[in-house]
Amino acid sequence: MMPSRIQRRRTKGWRKPDNTVIVTRPSRFGNPFTLAGAREWLGAETPEQAREACHMAFRSWVRGSDQWWMGPEAAAARRRLLEGLPELRGKDLACYCPLPEPGEPDHCHAAVLLDLANGETL
Repeated sequence: MMPSRIQRRRTKGWRKPDNTVIVTRPSRFGNPFTLAGAREWLGAETPEQAREACHMAFRSWVRGSDQWWMGPEAAAARRRLLEGLPELRGKDLACYCPLPEPGEPDHCHAAVLLDLANGETL
């Protein structure tokens, strides 16, 4: 079975499923691009637009673009994340982003991590 994305919850009784890695901030796998930043810097007007902008910026940054975040701190964070990808292979990933409706694109950085950890090349 292909690994999937789990929506992490802050509700009483929620437990992280077995074989799941939490990839929210402040983990090494957290998305450095925030919804507030997407609204401020990219003009996103809705939560969905902000999630899509953060997803796009994260994917671009992980692949080596310095368009969204540059400098030694960005390079070190990217290197640390990429070195940790083998830890995610075959695991489900949990993030707070809402899950997409069937047939809709998944605008969560965890979807990018799932692709990269399980076969997609940079």
